[in-house]
Amino acid sequence: MILIILNLIIFGYEVSLGRHLDNYIFAHAVIPAQLIATGFTADQLLRLTTTMFLHGGWFHVLSNMLYLWIFGDNVENRMGHFRYLIFYLLTGYIATIAHVLCYPLSKSPLIGASGAIAGILGAYLILFPRAKVLTLIFIFVFIQIVPIPAVIFLGIWFVLQILSGTASLSDQVAQGVAFWAHIGGFVAGMLLVKLFTRQKDYLSYS
Repeated sequence: MILIILNLIIFGYEVSLGRHLDNYIFAHAVIPAQLIATGFTADQLLRLTTTMFLHGGWFHVLSNMLYLWIFGDNVENRMGHFRYLIFYLLTGYIATIAHVLCYPLSKSPLIGASGAIAGILGAYLILFPRAKVLTLIFIFVFIQIVPIPAVIFLGIWFVLQILSGTASLSDQVAQGVAFWAHIGGFVAGMLLVKLFTRQKDYLSYS
């Protein structure tokens, strides 16, 4: 809840900046070409964190917070508050670095909590593969809510990131969605979840 509230407060501040927003983004976001050129300076290390709390629009921030709300609380229950926070930040860092390595020449700022949230999704897949995710299904003009197993829901999501990320590699300036940040965060979440989850809980829900 604190992460969601903090993201929304910072986005509200972004909205209040008006024409000064671009300067704020470039001062606090990770820019791949800049990070490659300077290395991990104190400023760049700070940006690795601040970039995760910046968003590019209402849809961006609300969709990210929705995913964090749906999947985050269950993962947090298995890890505990402090370990969950460290896990969230760590997978976010890994996601950012994955994006930078894929687009080292890009001068476009990387912003958003998507990489860290992808880490949460990866952890959720390992911890709750049999859980059902209520999903809106659109069939022409008909809308239906269908419970879909997490392994299928998240599996399809991950495959779509792989396909889109592979297609985007031809664009070295990395405009648009940072698919490789999603992929990096998701894989990191799957690999690291056992280190952050109490052993008895991990065994109970895997």
